[in-house]
Amino acid sequence: MRPAVFFDRDGVLNEDDGYTFDPNKIRWVVGAQQAIKAVNDAGYFAFVVTNQSGVARGFYEERHVRNLHEWMSHELAVIGAHIDAFEYCPHHPDGLIAQYRVLCNCRKPQPGMIKALLERYPVDVDGSFLIGDKQSDLVAAQAVGIAAYLFDGANLHAFITPLLDERSPDPRASSTVA
Repeated sequence: MRPAVFFDRDGVLNEDDGYTFDPNKIRWVVGAQQAIKAVNDAGYFAFVVTNQSGVARGFYEERHVRNLHEWMSHELAVIGAHIDAFEYCPHHPDGLIAQYRVLCNCRKPQPGMIKALLERYPVDVDGSFLIGDKQSDLVAAQAVGIAAYLFDGANLHAFITPLLDERSPDPRASSTVA
């Protein structure tokens, strides 16, 4: 069992420019890549849980979401960091694409994406936390008993370092990046 950090994506890892799907247009949040590396180095799972209603709205397809996540993984690998799993919800009850026009249990504030990860990975829930930029992110985490923090949009590495230091599962682990 290991604790996990659940990251919202748009507005936490990358700037929220509205319906982000093109790697050529992504802008990482300051300190985001270093924050993920710090999470890895501290012995936590690193997960992304992201609503992607742009699929339901017809702005892009699921393959675009997967391609962006693959691109993010390659970018992180350059600095020796990784995301253990990406979960996304393509649904929206007002979507234009019929197959995605549903009220589901995975769209935050519902906790379905987090629950799916908890079923697949040996996560220590008590030691885990979520970082989001919207109240709906926090509600989803709290629904499964995971601590949640509202990110201020500044430097993600500076934001997460004290959280890792106070919660580190291994006192020998360092949450700083060399």
